[in-house]
Amino acid sequence: MNEVLVAGHICLDIIPEIPGRLAFEPGHLIEVGPARISTGGAVSNTGLALHKLGIKTGLAGKIGDDMFGQVIRQVLEKNGEGLSEGLRLSPGEASSYTIVINLTGEDRMFLHAPGCNDTFVASDISDEALANTKLLHFGYPTLMAKMFEDDGSELVSLFSRAKAMGVTTSLDVSLPDLEGPAGKADWFAILARVLPYTDLFLPSAEEIQFMLAHDGYASLREKPLPLKAFGQIAQIAIAMGAKIVGIKAGSQGLYVRTREDLEGIGRAEPANLEAWKNRELFAPVFKVDVKGTTGAGDSTIAGLLMGWTRGMSPEQTVRAAAAVGASCCEQPDAVSGVRSWEETSSRLEVGWEHIPTEFPYIPWNEKHKIYSACWVPL
Repeated sequence: MNEVLVAGHICLDIIPEIPGRLAFEPGHLIEVGPARISTGGAVSNTGLALHKLGIKTGLAGKIGDDMFGQVIRQVLEKNGEGLSEGLRLSPGEASSYTIVINLTGEDRMFLHAPGCNDTFVASDISDEALANTKLLHFGYPTLMAKMFEDDGSELVSLFSRAKAMGVTTSLDVSLPDLEGPAGKADWFAILARVLPYTDLFLPSAEEIQFMLAHDGYASLREKPLPLKAFGQIAQIAIAMGAKIVGIKAGSQGLYVRTREDLEGIGRAEPANLEAWKNRELFAPVFKVDVKGTTGAGDSTIAGLLMGWTRGMSPEQTVRAAAAVGASCCEQPDAVSGVRSWEETSSRLEVGWEHIPTEFPYIPWNEKHKIYSACWVPL
């Protein structure tokens, strides 16, 4: 049985080496360096990171019968024999790809073609696959048309089926094209339907702000979302049904808020579940020589799910998640910077320096070197 089944969006990432700034002008040629080819999307980024961390992981995504699809299979198999077996081949459809533009000192940009991710539906994950895993992590429904259409009916169908089968569920999203269909979908309504079946909800600060800070939450519409507001917006998601909310805050760190009632969390329930109840934690990021930030959030999630499945304490888990995410940034692609957990934990043990970040109201835990609190039941 797999510890984690990572499902959802998968694509081929093409990452050109860009020596300086870009200025696109019609008719002009811009010379760049060699391109790094890797797989991308949550299935690859989070799935391969979990595999490298030593977690038994299955992958479930959809690819076309084209050259890009063949390369996706080859890259996955190079990382581990059998890792591509869970991919569903869609004859006649195009595989998804992304051109990643990494500029020094700036956030990355993407040119993305969804391909057959747009036709992925709940039935593309079989009951057999769900029966063979403890935890389902689904990523990027925002880039998969059938999964967000009709107020997320396919996403709700998948998560409700998984919960009925005793699976622990985890959901990650991505920021969509704000002018496209996904950007105009009612994500508040979609989350209101799917979060009651979601054990771990793991968006970025920008994503949760986009989805939940609508006109009724004017105090949460500051750009960017201030750290002092993380607890408030996480509580909205918890009130909607999520049991645990993790907010990836990029260069600031990782925030986690849990509820008191964690019963029914599924067969990936850790032995130390009591320690997770009504917790609030924040881990600053670690200092690294940043080569790229592609996949950093997905790797952070992999670190968190690793800690969860291995029964680490909440403090250890959140710190491990921040460490894995930082390692990812040491390479321009989404996966090759991630190291084994043995190597990563060794870096922590010798005093890996973090970037000082002041969290407004959670006390500092010097033993674990993160901010942590256990509050009275809400």
